[in-house]
Amino acid sequence: MQFTYHEEASQEFLSVDNETYKYLFKARRQKIEDEIYFRNLKDKNIYLYKVVEINRKDAKLQLVSFEEKIIENDKKLHLAWCVIDPKIVEKNIASLNELGLEKITFIYCEYSQKNFKLNLDKLEKILLNSSSQCGRSSIIKLETCNSLDEFLSVNKNVYLLDFSQQNIETKKDEIEILLLGCEGGFSKNEREKFDSNKIVGFNSNLILRSETAAISAVSKVII
Repeated sequence: MQFTYHEEASQEFLSVDNETYKYLFKARRQKIEDEIYFRNLKDKNIYLYKVVEINRKDAKLQLVSFEEKIIENDKKLHLAWCVIDPKIVEKNIASLNELGLEKITFIYCEYSQKNFKLNLDKLEKILLNSSSQCGRSSIIKLETCNSLDEFLSVNKNVYLLDFSQQNIETKKDEIEILLLGCEGGFSKNEREKFDSNKIVGFNSNLILRSETAAISAVSKVII
């Protein structure tokens, strides 16, 4: 664990309870005078606190010092991901966060099942734990969009990940927004919205699951 998340980190005194208390003082067995790093993931600072009081269900810490410490990838990527089963997203989104993906917009595309409802609060909790583990000084920004047309109306220079002779790695320096399909891929109507020079693919003849394609594409563009 590179740091502990607390939304009030930056205050002179910090109180921890519930799951954070259990993790720090039951699992990690932190003691009085121990020093622990915290982030609030709203600013870019990391805060060092000293444990000053441990009670049965909570503990109090005092701020010792802080510094700006930005840990991010230089390459920024916005993934437009056609909605898939939320359980699959929950299993894979931490990996995308570790890779340094900046943003995900979940889009209800033509082949997305409209009954799928994403719990963004749950996804954010997964991301907070992920950043605490990998040391990232932010989490992926999350949003939803009702249709591809709506998304394209406000986002320009979007690349489409599909079957293509144009390998994604040859365009990695140009790609800032990448559209990824759900299970079943894209409809004919959706494909026709893109010029051939904005369609990229992998050097593979195999059909990837949406989540496998997401992790593969993000790693090839960012790393």
